[in-house]
Amino acid sequence: MKQEKKERLKKAGWKVGTTKEFLQLTAEEAALIEIKLALARSLKKRRMAQKMTQNELAKELGSSQSRVAKMESADATVSLEALVRSLLALGASRQEIGRIIGKKPVEPVS
Repeated sequence: MKQEKKERLKKAGWKVGTTKEFLQLTAEEAALIEIKLALARSLKKRRMAQKMTQNELAKELGSSQSRVAKMESADATVSLEALVRSLLALGASRQEIGRIIGKKPVEPVS
């Protein structure tokens, strides 16, 4: 969040903090969420780079289009294993997946 906006909110009586603070997440919980989001973003990016539809990817995975949509949105019902398997099916290497997981989280834009 931009500093100017943060100051305006504080002056108006709002408490400003992070999602982690608001949801009272442990460091491990926050890291797990960040990893899942990074894998989901990468899955969508890789699928689109290969000019595949969600339906085409679903057929490749033996799944459904709605499940692929849930994977790409990091839905709570999607496991890390499903995301990793899907990336591998799209040709990602273990090293690439390691780099995805190891990247510093992107700060939200406000």
